[in-house]
Amino acid sequence: MNTSRKLVRSSSDKMVAGVCGGIADYFGLDSTLVRVGYVLLSLLSAAFPGLIVYLILAVMMPQR
Repeated sequence: MNTSRKLVRSSSDKMVAGVCGGIADYFGLDSTLVRVGYVLLSLLSAAFPGLIVYLILAVMMPQR
């Protein structure tokens, strides 16, 4: 049984680029929890590094 998973941007559950939806799909989490966690992490780290990481992931993660 080969159950390999790929980290890809979500095409159905996206608000901006589908990064948080893709991460939620990969780990089997609710996308709202991932988004809230991302926003909290970004705000606690002065927002700028979180924006850079999101943009890098949006470029590097393939679409489904």
